Amino acid sequence: VDMRGVQQHITFPVNIIEPALFEEGKMFDGSSIAGWKGINESDMVLLPDAGTAYLDPFFADPTIVLTCDILDPATMQSYERDPRGIAKRAEAYLKSSGTADQAFFGPEPEFFIFDSVRFANDMGHTFFQVGSEEAAWNTGEKYDGGNSGYRPGVKGGYFPVPPTDSLHDLRAEMIKTLEQVGIETEVHHHEVATAGQCEIGTKFSSLVQKADELLTMKYIIKNVAYRNGKTATFMPKPIVGDNGSGMHVHQSLAKGGVNLFTGDGYGGLSQLALWYIGGIFKHARAINAFANSGTNSYKRLVPGFEAPVMLAYSARNRSASCRIPWVTNPKARRIEMRFPDPLQSG
Repeated sequence: VDMRGVQQHITFPVNIIEPALFEEGKMFDGSSIAGWKGINESDMVLLPDAGTAYLDPFFADPTIVLTCDILDPATMQSYERDPRGIAKRAEAYLKSSGTADQAFFGPEPEFFIFDSVRFANDMGHTFFQVGSEEAAWNTGEKYDGGNSGYRPGVKGGYFPVPPTDSLHDLRAEMIKTLEQVGIETEVHHHEVATAGQCEIGTKFSSLVQKADELLTMKYIIKNVAYRNGKTATFMPKPIVGDNGSGMHVHQSLAKGGVNLFTGDGYGGLSQLALWYIGGIFKHARAINAFANSGTNSYKRLVPGFEAPVMLAYSARNRSASCRIPWVTNPKARRIEMRFPDPLQSG
């Protein structure tokens, strides 16, 4: 993933894959990756992680996908701008601090599925047009097969049964594909907005594993949509006047298998959990550079659309940046940071 959040890939024929590849890696041109190296020091090393292997469900020829770490050839250590390397160092620091030995994360990326997207931005004109047969604004359109009239209204997408929810089968195909590559799924449903807003929930995991899975999840969602002649986007606010797409991130700390966020404080939280929230709030402006990484991100963070607008925590208020979910079992105690969106990382 480059500094713009774009996933990258390179393909090698099977005949050159040897055990040494997993020890020495493979050179590539780092100067061609946005935000990384200058042309005067362009060489970098891809080191594949065998534990991430899965069979790509889209290529015509059987192809194994491996997530790679990025190394600096001068030191053969993790490159300081490699997001995966940063996540690994963060996990190592947490353990070394003695505060906890595990951090768990459960991101919930929302997305839109459009039938078509047209746009232009040049010297003569600027425009964009979203095509969505499901959209509320198409109630008066004429279609070759007729207009059934079943479509969710503005803020009416959560979550009627089909035929109003026209994307159930497509989401089910996405779920099936995610399970094929080893990602445990928990739920899928139509989201609040019209024009095909959806959500697929997956099981929480550790930082590096969940980050890897999030990239794979986005890749699969986009390609299943593409295979069906549609476009999936994780843009935070593609449609004016309706809810945008967030990526609420559930998180907790554990030590020795014990949930450190369980306590008798506000919302059933421990003092450590409250300090954890305070740390995020203290550094919220810096975190926003990554969690809300584009101009469009801030079109979502406005009142009236279930998006957080207050730097506060609450057990009930969904306009707060941090929500404390209700749980039936104290072992599941966690917090949910609601201000991030899914624009970054693909």
